[in-house]
Amino acid sequence: MSTVLVTGFGPFGHTPVNPAEQVARALDSREIGGASIVARILPCAFFDSIEAARQAIREVEPNAVVMMGEYGGRAVVTVERIAQNLIDSTRYQLADNEGRSFQDRATASDGPIAYHSTLPIRAMVKAMRDAGVPADISDTPGTFICNHLMYGVLHHLATSAPQIRAGWIHLPHLPSTAALEQNLGAPSMSMQTSLVGVEAGIRALLAHPVDVDDPIQSRWQI
Repeated sequence: MSTVLVTGFGPFGHTPVNPAEQVARALDSREIGGASIVARILPCAFFDSIEAARQAIREVEPNAVVMMGEYGGRAVVTVERIAQNLIDSTRYQLADNEGRSFQDRATASDGPIAYHSTLPIRAMVKAMRDAGVPADISDTPGTFICNHLMYGVLHHLATSAPQIRAGWIHLPHLPSTAALEQNLGAPSMSMQTSLVGVEAGIRALLAHPVDVDDPIQSRWQI
């Protein structure tokens, strides 16, 4: 049986409950599409998150890695296309959970400028939409810890285990987070809806060793 490692983060910034943590915990120990799901909640901290993910990959020996985080302000589940070798968290006025913030710093000084996701992102978004979950491809993962971890894991796998596919899914705020005064006006999605979308995406990942060639139409640039 194949294994999919899914990762999430806990609370950070203005997010007291992270949908990525809730979805990861709900998926842990489940079987989806003939694969065993193993979840890990990683520290929301620069560089420590990458090392924790590398350790989880060594322990689990997965066939694929699906990393998740929250992207406040988005109304749909987004599957990231690319991760860039750049940390610029000061622009968000956010620090990691260790109190660290960086500007114009590389995740890997010896790494390329960017990596593409190795997941079948079109097939995953199509499967999410077919399951009734609003979803899209994103070309902008930000420059905070989500992009940092996605890049760090892709860099690690490219240099040590290129057969393991990996990529990122961003989830909207939970309604309880969007209801906070500092987040009022932000879109939200229930954990259950996000869970349905991520599960559909994992099924598509397992069913498509090569991505589909169908165009995925988008209304917004995200």
